[in-house]
Amino acid sequence: MSRSLAALALASTLFGCSDRRLLDETLSPSEPDPSCVPSGTTCPVVFRYPLGGGVTSVELRGDFAPDGWTKGVPMLIEGSHFQAEVQALDGAKIRYKFVLNGKDWVKDPKNGWSEPDGVGAENSVVVAACGFETCVPEPPTLNPDAFDWRSAILYFVFVDRFQNGDPSNDGAVPGVAGPANYQGGDWRGVIDKLEEGYFESLGVNALWLTVPQDNPSVPGAGSDGRPYSGYHGYWVSDLDRPEEHFGTLDTLKELVDKAHARGIKVLLDYAMNHVHEKNPIVAEHPDWFWPLSYDGHSCVCGDGCDWNDSYQQRRCWFTSYLPDWNFTNPAARAYSVDNAVAWIEKTGIDGFRLDAVKHIELEWLLDLRKRVASEIEPKTGEHFYMVGETFESGNRDVLKFYVGSDRLDGQFDFPLRAVLAEKLLRRTGTMHDLDGFLASNDSYYPGLMSTFIGNHDILRTVHVAEDQPWDAWAPGQPWDAPPSLPKYAAPFERLGVAYTFLFTTKGVPLLYYGDEIGLPGAGDPDNRRFMQWEGLDANQLALRGLLEKLGKIRRDHSALWRGVRSTLEVSNDTYAYVMSDGADTVYVALNRGDASASIAGMPKSGRDLLRDVLVEGPSVSMPPRSARVIVAE
Repeated sequence: MSRSLAALALASTLFGCSDRRLLDETLSPSEPDPSCVPSGTTCPVVFRYPLGGGVTSVELRGDFAPDGWTKGVPMLIEGSHFQAEVQALDGAKIRYKFVLNGKDWVKDPKNGWSEPDGVGAENSVVVAACGFETCVPEPPTLNPDAFDWRSAILYFVFVDRFQNGDPSNDGAVPGVAGPANYQGGDWRGVIDKLEEGYFESLGVNALWLTVPQDNPSVPGAGSDGRPYSGYHGYWVSDLDRPEEHFGTLDTLKELVDKAHARGIKVLLDYAMNHVHEKNPIVAEHPDWFWPLSYDGHSCVCGDGCDWNDSYQQRRCWFTSYLPDWNFTNPAARAYSVDNAVAWIEKTGIDGFRLDAVKHIELEWLLDLRKRVASEIEPKTGEHFYMVGETFESGNRDVLKFYVGSDRLDGQFDFPLRAVLAEKLLRRTGTMHDLDGFLASNDSYYPGLMSTFIGNHDILRTVHVAEDQPWDAWAPGQPWDAPPSLPKYAAPFERLGVAYTFLFTTKGVPLLYYGDEIGLPGAGDPDNRRFMQWEGLDANQLALRGLLEKLGKIRRDHSALWRGVRSTLEVSNDTYAYVMSDGADTVYVALNRGDASASIAGMPKSGRDLLRDVLVEGPSVSMPPRSARVIVAE
């Protein structure tokens, strides 16, 4: 990965360790340093402050060391300036300030790069550059038959709520009501459904499993004040042990092996932002975690600290019993990355879903990607897919920042999900709005995003698609008045239109367990009901049947996952586009409206793959709330 000369110019205080040249010298892009430095190289970073102005002493403070903000480095007079030197890893970001005469904290006057310090001022920032290029290992030679992640259909198995295959590991946390307690789902239950062929029937070829690590068997207060258990997996109390309610490590490995035997990849959810307060690592290394309070106030996200502030969001605790990792500490970061790599090695998984990405330091992602590229992929001959969760529906740049060849492969496309919910399910605005958004979104991100309609943090989508759409849920409703399954077809048909779009456009479409049958539910924990396997009504069966067809169509037509989309026709309620990769072409028509419509731009003669009937174009008739997927004949 080449160093950007523009970025280096910002670091006017920095020496390069390969030849000790000042980086504010004039550099010729045509004559870069021919050498590269191996990953993990350390080198001196030199800081300067000019003499004069009544300044008699200068001290360097910053995150270059675990105690760097409280125990500074004295800067000594060298010629016309004060100077100090610290050692840093190549590529490490350093935030710092100068303390003048023992009292005045100031930014570096020669460095224009700064970040908010979280208390109304700014820190100066440099990046350690030991050379002008970091040595990058040759990419592994992948198996020519390696899995193409563009073709993936991802199914989120919420393990505790999916299928109980082994009652011997059932157990409840005392004092926690049923909806927020363990309900018996486990890895053996997932294996049972694998062996039944359930996932293959939906065209699913990748599974996302909830966090596998051990959680404490103690209650914790939710945002609604009610006691919850760690059934979801996000309160890790032992980083190395598997969750006993889900099974043993051998059972998890068996699950992965049996999925692989059926051509199905497996992703594990990995929660790297925090641990539970009962995790022994907190007591052993308190300096590896941000303090819960600073400057006289508590820093809980949304209560004392801002979820979205660029500084506070990386140090705030999600709640008072979940200590937040301080990944500016190299030892803490290395320990956490080591643990993530260990779970890859001992389970044989194919990817990670990484939780709460914007709440950690970017350096954690960069370190993990380097380790995966050098240690995992050369052994497997397969690319290790990493998709992140950044819960942000308005600012696409926040998601984009974390996507690239040296970090995440992609993120869950929350902005697209927001538009699809508005235009296809709630029917606000027009399909022209959808087309306009897609015109920029199709190529906005440099990686492979995952597209979705529903997930575990929002109310179940069948209610968003009702004739009178839900916008939110009332306080207490998940407990006291949980919604029932809609008893009319329209919401399921609207979901069918939305899923047709997801399965016929680029990205990795996600199916949240239960959404294939329109499972009802309000907010957390009601949006995580136990999976319904029996007693499905006609509307539920119809929706699942449609998804089974869509899964097969996507598998059989490469244009749908590697092709380019072109708009054919758009109106207030209808939308038609074509997907083509040069070898394959598929036409898609959507009608979100509650009335029949006609859509043009279709082949003169074609087959509707959803209904397996011939259709005559170029105009085709569309029933209310319907979709067509057509190939020319």
